[in-house]
Amino acid sequence: MEVRDSNGNELQDGDSVTLIKDLKVKGTSETIKRGTLVRNIRLNGREGEVECNTKQVKGLVLRTEFVKKA
Repeated sequence: MEVRDSNGNELQDGDSVTLIKDLKVKGTSETIKRGTLVRNIRLNGREGEVECNTKQVKGLVLRTEFVKKA
């Protein structure tokens, strides 16, 4: 299964991505700002989603429509 970012680039385990939109994190009062670099993503087997950790939130699941490959 291929996972692609908002620009159509293929994503792999360990890639770095940049957010293209401010995102509110459900269950917290945190907002992750546009332009935030997220390193070392993990593919979770679900189409359109990747898992990652940020400084603010651990175990975050991001929709690939909101990220671009760094």
